[in-house]
Amino acid sequence: MAMKVFNLSCAREHAFEGWFGSAEDFDAQLARGLVECPICADKSVRRMPSAPRLNLSGGQPPSAGRAAGTPPSTPTPEQLHALWMRMARHIRENTEDVGARFAEEARKIHYEEAPRRGIRGVASPEEARELEQEGIEVVSFPMPQGSNEPLQ
Repeated sequence: MAMKVFNLSCAREHAFEGWFGSAEDFDAQLARGLVECPICADKSVRRMPSAPRLNLSGGQPPSAGRAAGTPPSTPTPEQLHALWMRMARHIRENTEDVGARFAEEARKIHYEEAPRRGIRGVASPEEARELEQEGIEVVSFPMPQGSNEPLQ
């Protein structure tokens, strides 16, 4: 199934991507209040001018059209933002939110006192340093505001 990819922006000028079945699908979701900014949760969203782009499953990878040995171009801010949003979605969908108990739960997992699984939460800089000193790998990743809701 082909998806239309629209460049969107909220009233606070946060730029992001939205994938929809059609322009009519976008309009219907917008009218029902289902489209919102993934950064600030603003529902005042508008389409921005963009070149047509379709996401077709089974298409060629982006590097397929490049000559061998040609380095990829530097990503645009919009591409970086889209990548960040995909990473945030992946993290949210594949980890358990343990909130402020992050350091405690990470230790339990590391010392095999709790089942091994991906977790996310909040730790102070000192807690993160202590975990790293214990050999517990910690990655800091800023999640968008309103990330408990569907990310567009």
